[in-house]
Amino acid sequence: MTPRPSILILLVVTAAITLLPASAQESPPQTAPPVISEKVSSSGRTAGVNDPGYISTATAERVNPFEPTAATQAWLDSVPRNERERSNAYFEGGYWLIFWNFVLTAAISILLLSSRFSARLRDFSERLTKIRNVQIACYAILYLLLVYALSFPLNLYENFFREHHYGLATQSFAPWFREQLLGLALTLTGGTLLVVVLYAVFRRAPRTWWIWGTIIMLIFSGTLVLIAPVYIEPLFNTYKPLTDSKIRDPILAMARANEIPVKQVFEVDASRQTTRVSANVSGLLGTTRVALNDNLLKQCTLPEIRAVMAHEMGHYVLNHGAKLLTYLGIFILIGFALARILFDAAVKRWGKKWDVRGISDPAALPLLALILSTLLFVATPFLNTVVRITEREADAFGINTSREPDGMAKVALKLGTYRKLNPTPFEEFIFFDHPSGRARIRMAMDWKAANLPIGESAASETRSPSP
Repeated sequence: MTPRPSILILLVVTAAITLLPASAQESPPQTAPPVISEKVSSSGRTAGVNDPGYISTATAERVNPFEPTAATQAWLDSVPRNERERSNAYFEGGYWLIFWNFVLTAAISILLLSSRFSARLRDFSERLTKIRNVQIACYAILYLLLVYALSFPLNLYENFFREHHYGLATQSFAPWFREQLLGLALTLTGGTLLVVVLYAVFRRAPRTWWIWGTIIMLIFSGTLVLIAPVYIEPLFNTYKPLTDSKIRDPILAMARANEIPVKQVFEVDASRQTTRVSANVSGLLGTTRVALNDNLLKQCTLPEIRAVMAHEMGHYVLNHGAKLLTYLGIFILIGFALARILFDAAVKRWGKKWDVRGISDPAALPLLALILSTLLFVATPFLNTVVRITEREADAFGINTSREPDGMAKVALKLGTYRKLNPTPFEEFIFFDHPSGRARIRMAMDWKAANLPIGESAASETRSPSP
């Protein structure tokens, strides 16, 4: 987990996360023990044990036809109450963390402005050198370090103590903190470069900076997505070719069938950091790579793995990377346009008090961060909806490619270890950037009903669904 920098860098990190498709990875690459047993005896299988809604052909006439609503509820009911309550508590706690992260960002920005500490950082940078871009770089480094230090307590709670409390983390403090420092170094490098380029645009186009700034953000985000699989992700985890042919070959067969240009599958050692299952098909051009973490291999059966990987391939085939980059560009353009109006109004009213000169003044970076973080906070439901729609499309592609409805349902339950399985529609709209477990299981059961043998599907069509 990278440290929490200014909102400008958060936008880039957000782009990287949303453009690196992650079906099973509905949050940091990390899952807990299965909530439903994978061991099904032949007699239990015939009876439908651990396979809600299963109907054998031999007994089709002696039992009720397959009904998606009842089957979906059966899957949800298979989760023990204590596990469901624990999952709900974890995920609902994240609602408050969204708020507190926003409050913290706003508080830091207001503190730096009202105390004129930001102006003093600018003055210090100007005394160090006369070169304008170097001044901006010095300010950006000091600013990012200060923001990281002030936000570290919440970062520590959110990404270390809380994850351990819910059994989702496996790292002790020392290796966790080393990765934090590595993330900080990457943020300082990339963030400083981004701030320097943006302020060069601010100086040269003080009236149209919001247009050119959007272009710069998109170029930066696209570049990050391009290089991340090859140069950034291996800094945190080891990638090695998957050698188990029983798992590798079916995955490559699905890739070939969908014209995905990969010849091997990579395994990631994520279990040293987390217990979450995760997989992705990431990269662009020649950097495309299929990878799954070792938790997925340890905790899931082949049908479940096929369901996950088919979903990830859906992101690639459906061009979700380019689509999300386009949507991101629209959101950034709107955000920057609004930020320009709000920024000018704030400087006009409080500029002298804060010793802020204008958009090209690096001392105004906390003000820009405050405005953009506020807009991002308000836009959370809409950003989540855009991503959730693409995830839903990838789910549909995945179920049709893998043809594993029960595998998809079981994976949804495992993701439910840290994601609320059965939220209200309001919760799902506001807080979910992936479909809920209930929605995913229902899709799988609808698919299963539509693809039953002819005798069973015909019986289902002549019977009214249960309320």
